[in-house]
Amino acid sequence: MPTHTSSKPKWWQTATIYELYPSSFKDSNSDGIGDIPGIISKIPYLASLGINAVWLAACHKSGKIDMGYDVVDYREVDRQYGTVEDLEHLIAELNRVGIKLIMDMVVNHTSDQHAWFQESRSSLTNSKRDWYIWRKGGHDDSKEDGRKQHIPPNNWESIFTGSAWTYDEGTDEWYLRIFSKEQPDLNWSNPEVREAVYDEMRFWLEKGVAGFRLDVINIISKAEDLELWNAESVNEKVFEQPAYGLYCNGPRVHEFLREMREEVLDRYSEQDERMAVGEVIVTSEPKEVRCYVEPGRKELNMVYQYDLFDVDSGLSGKFSASLSSKEDILRKVKKIVTKWQTELAFSKGGWNTVWLESHDTARSISRFGDGSSKNRCKVAKMLALLQTTLSGTLFIYQGQELGLVNLSDEISIEKYPDVETKKAWEACYRSRRLAHSAEDYSDVDMSDFEEQIRMKARDHARMPLPWTSASSRPNAGFSDAEEGHTWSPMNTDSESCNIEQQNSDPDSVLNFWRKQISFRQKHPETMILGDFEIVSHDERLDDDDEYEVMAYWKKPILTRNESNEKAILVILNLTGNENVVFPLPPIPGGGKHDDGKLATYVWLGGTGEEGRSVNHRVLSDRSDIVLGAYEGLMLGYSKR
Repeated sequence: MPTHTSSKPKWWQTATIYELYPSSFKDSNSDGIGDIPGIISKIPYLASLGINAVWLAACHKSGKIDMGYDVVDYREVDRQYGTVEDLEHLIAELNRVGIKLIMDMVVNHTSDQHAWFQESRSSLTNSKRDWYIWRKGGHDDSKEDGRKQHIPPNNWESIFTGSAWTYDEGTDEWYLRIFSKEQPDLNWSNPEVREAVYDEMRFWLEKGVAGFRLDVINIISKAEDLELWNAESVNEKVFEQPAYGLYCNGPRVHEFLREMREEVLDRYSEQDERMAVGEVIVTSEPKEVRCYVEPGRKELNMVYQYDLFDVDSGLSGKFSASLSSKEDILRKVKKIVTKWQTELAFSKGGWNTVWLESHDTARSISRFGDGSSKNRCKVAKMLALLQTTLSGTLFIYQGQELGLVNLSDEISIEKYPDVETKKAWEACYRSRRLAHSAEDYSDVDMSDFEEQIRMKARDHARMPLPWTSASSRPNAGFSDAEEGHTWSPMNTDSESCNIEQQNSDPDSVLNFWRKQISFRQKHPETMILGDFEIVSHDERLDDDDEYEVMAYWKKPILTRNESNEKAILVILNLTGNENVVFPLPPIPGGGKHDDGKLATYVWLGGTGEEGRSVNHRVLSDRSDIVLGAYEGLMLGYSKR
């Protein structure tokens, strides 16, 4: 029987949200960099997807170290993207077609060029000294040349490798920067800092943004005596050690978020609720995430967490462990999806985000597929079916709707522009060169690390979007800049994968996404709010042996008395194996409808070719489904 609830879903729960990376979406002025006027010119395309909101990745004035995530001025748009007036125009034009705009806010840290930090570092007595995290370090006077070696306050490792501290000669102190040295961490323990951040958020709410995606928000709270806490050693060869457990989900993070909700978001929610989705790193326990998203706590509406993308990460990050086999990854994918769908169910007072790609990940088809060109579209559609049938707020990253894959091996690693990639490569090369006393690059074997970069780097998601084939327009229609002069390399496959071509192909990945988004929004009580229940392929097999097929029921949570939504069975072949047999489970309710009449399965949609799918249209619960490579199906049931 369906579950009934009096809780009405909010707009941000039923929304489909499209993440837009401004540098790579559309260039309007031929400088090789995407911009806001370019986005405005493509609003009809965005509207055609059926989305309800756009998440605009970082576009504030920045120091250009980390693609906008090093903010120089929160109230200015970076000139390469346009002006504040351009952004106001974008908000108005999106609203005109029923699309809201969510803005990226980076408030754990700023750029070292920000006026706040320039004041803070100017002297020990400056009024903004305590706006950042400054500590005394140590000294080593044992150098043979008589020079002092400055030692950081503790052994924390930066997410971008090396120490998480940078020494400032002017004041003889160190500042904390979890990312690059140009990204100093704000001191959220200082109420003046919090109020200043809230004021920057209010500025954009006044402009009409519908909410914020809060970058690495679970690391804003650090212990007051953090310099006393050294991270446990996992690599004895280096001083710096990963310290996620010492700065993630800190002692006052929930206090700060409740204050943010009360002081900022709630004050702008009288007419239409303003939402906040928080990026929560290295947090894989549902009970920890529930503390952020349970409605009664009044903190975040939802979070982005990285369990799916840490399936083969090491203790020092995603590049620090060898690549796992696809079989091992798929086993973990099933367990991770089941865990979050079950533990954060709407019916249990939780809420999920549903996503497989962002500007911080590689392409999902390359990560979870077999890498073959023949199965590329099949993998893309299967993953689209997975995403659009899971409960929670659906996020799509630009290009995902086309089935874009990682950058081709023809493109040199040296052309990858991301700071994370560059620093990881440099750190690995440096350590290997020292370990083997190598004299130059040719003496260092980096082939295994290159394999990691080609599979996991953020650069793959950040490549410019192909609007046409490269043969019909320069830079595949992304920019009229001179060929090859885009800020990031274009991929080499635009002839076979571009928006113009997929728009006109009814069987394209793009049109499959449109169809699935429409289906999801027509069945919100099942697809968006519904309870998830995993179905075993073979009771005789251990879960670890059962990785080929993922099947689950979506059971509706009814919010309307007149609703007649029923459970839907989703069956996915996660592999490239052909002729995979899956025995259908019994239909809920003993195979009978409420009136006692027998029920039978009916085909609702799928990824396979239409001729193949027709064979699955009417099935009994004693049937075996035979799945093709990466095939997915949705089955309902009706009276016989």
